[in-house]
Amino acid sequence: MKPKSNHSLWGVILILCGIGFAGNALNLWNFSIFFKGWWTLFIIIPCVVSIAQKGFDPVPTTGLIIGILFLLSAWNILPSGIVFKLFFPVMLVLIGCNIVLNNSSQKKHFKDNNTAWHSDSPEYNAVFGGQTITCDNEIFTGASLNSIFGSIDLNLSNAYLQEDIVINCTTIFGGIDIRVPATVNVQVAGVPVFGGIDNKVKSRTPGAPTIFINATCMFGGITIK
Repeated sequence: MKPKSNHSLWGVILILCGIGFAGNALNLWNFSIFFKGWWTLFIIIPCVVSIAQKGFDPVPTTGLIIGILFLLSAWNILPSGIVFKLFFPVMLVLIGCNIVLNNSSQKKHFKDNNTAWHSDSPEYNAVFGGQTITCDNEIFTGASLNSIFGSIDLNLSNAYLQEDIVINCTTIFGGIDIRVPATVNVQVAGVPVFGGIDNKVKSRTPGAPTIFINATCMFGGITIK
């Protein structure tokens, strides 16, 4: 779970944004005059907050670079349209960095939870396609799910969990659905960048295994149910 201070940071940011837009609507100030490219803050700020919380993860780092490029273009420092030409190369770099750094970032994120990451846990990738994985009456020890312009459906409804496990999820312009057993607890950690994380598992079972989900999503969605 995220520390209380992180939630407070997001609260302060939302308050400032609300005041800013209210003043703009009442003509107390004009964003277009005082700050060209103000709309890029909706890309830059979430990425900066994510980096502050989780370190230089490939997804928010690339989002920050894209936001800065848009800002420089709005300030006429970069030629008009150059950002769109650079978007695809930046996305390729993002995908490559995510694959290269995937294993090390997985082991680091849940270090403080005393939850073991099994080195032999499977890794599933969906790139410009879809994949369905079903664990039926088998012991599940964790997995890594990477969806890039694709979709992954992981069905653990009939799986056996003997201990707390970690599922690492990364989705970029894609989606991941995870179906968990009825008698498990779920904890999700992650800051979506123009994406969403929907945890529909609300009940808690005392003493039951916990699934820790490390979620990184950019222009994508992750659903746990």
